Amino acid sequence: MSALESSAGAPAPPWTCPFCPLLCDTFGVDTAAGAWALRGSDCHRAQAALARFGAAAPSAAPQIDGSVCDLDAAVAAAARILAASRQPLFGGLGTDVAGARALYPLASRTGAICDAASGPVLWHGLRALQDRGGFTTTLAEVRTRADLIVCLGALPIERFPEFLRRCGVGEGSAAQVVVVQSAAESDPASAPAGIEILRFEGDLFDAAAMLAAQVAGRAVGAPDGPFAALAARLHAARYAVLVYETPRLPAHGALFVEAVNRVVATLNVRSRAAALPLGGIDGASTVNAVFTWLSGLPLRTRAAPGGLEHEPLRFDAQHLLDDHAVDALLWIASYGTEPAPPAVDLPRIVLGHPSFAAAAQGPATVFIPVSTPGIGSAGHLFRTDGVVLMPLSSIRDDGLPGVAEVLGRITRELGA
Repeated sequence: MSALESSAGAPAPPWTCPFCPLLCDTFGVDTAAGAWALRGSDCHRAQAALARFGAAAPSAAPQIDGSVCDLDAAVAAAARILAASRQPLFGGLGTDVAGARALYPLASRTGAICDAASGPVLWHGLRALQDRGGFTTTLAEVRTRADLIVCLGALPIERFPEFLRRCGVGEGSAAQVVVVQSAAESDPASAPAGIEILRFEGDLFDAAAMLAAQVAGRAVGAPDGPFAALAARLHAARYAVLVYETPRLPAHGALFVEAVNRVVATLNVRSRAAALPLGGIDGASTVNAVFTWLSGLPLRTRAAPGGLEHEPLRFDAQHLLDDHAVDALLWIASYGTEPAPPAVDLPRIVLGHPSFAAAAQGPATVFIPVSTPGIGSAGHLFRTDGVVLMPLSSIRDDGLPGVAEVLGRITRELGA
């Protein structure tokens, strides 16, 4: 019996949705019908993800070069690929805490470079944090303390449908919500009444830089312009929160994050303010946290003969693939929502959701279907605010091995 199955008449235990960094745990899944249905929420992101699953366990088997095999043969073939590689790349990284903990010793043993599928957007915030530091908050703090929420770029309800509800907006919270977005953007169709829209010309960095200057009291822009008025409201707020989505950041996203951090630092001299970045999808922030506590360094680090090498620019996965700087690829995508493994002329090992079987066929390719944390197995993920480790309960036993189990077997096979 899975964690969400219960005896007749007994309420089902809570379920944490693994398909969004908010990790909502206030709704559940109705498994009575053939197709699973979301209960207690209309989150379109969770509904779309659940549509990939159903009452029947997936019928997927490991493959070597497109031919079905057993798990032992697939593990042995994966170990041979890594043993022959001089510089492997571990990408995707769609897994949970247990998977990340099993990935690190394998990366250390093989000297692999590790970068998540969302590595570029993850690194905007990490570079700004390394350079200048930052001040962030939690979803609970926003819900209970914030009286002014400023969303920079867009109202984040497309990628994070439950965001407003998690912040208490529309559920008794007195917080005012202001959306600072480009004049070219259309108004969010599903936004509740009372959301204010402040439009600007230019890109997102221009808006953040202008707001930082106005909050600091520098005479830039029109004195009666929208940013001057917003700066005054930020100074008057008891607890202001600046929200942004990391997937929306431009190529110079680190500069945008630094501008947001300057606004927060200025406000904190006399009042209270914080930033709330929304990102780290598909386990990216979880894997980064695990690697950081195990090694002292975040992703885009490798265990080289001379010690750990951290190269956040040079170890970008796409750059490495484009430059033919790696000779093997291990791709992890256990949620079924990440990008499919890239079609590269390299030996590939794919640990993924069964739906990726077609994309993982071809010569020199090993595919091992793995269980999805929060669906077919239990696990843990870090929430987008980075301070809460959420437990994941399984809905059903899908009979597939977890990422941690497969990686552990590959590591032991290399040792043998």
